[in-house]
Amino acid sequence: MTSIPAPSARPTPVVLPVSKAVLWLASTAIIALALYYFIGVDQGAVSVFGNDMHLHEFVHDARHLLGFPCH
Repeated sequence: MTSIPAPSARPTPVVLPVSKAVLWLASTAIIALALYYFIGVDQGAVSVFGNDMHLHEFVHDARHLLGFPCH
């Protein structure tokens, strides 16, 4: 029977500088809020892009899948 030897050295943790962590957190928050707006909030009448319904129709099925009412 063969056995796998235990590693002798402990693994080193990944160190992420605070400045990079803040950048990643802010970027993720901005992208998440934009997706939330376009899928969950954007309706034709209150759209940022005027009365154009193309964006609404593009995310229509995703909106229903995620449980957002739209009509």
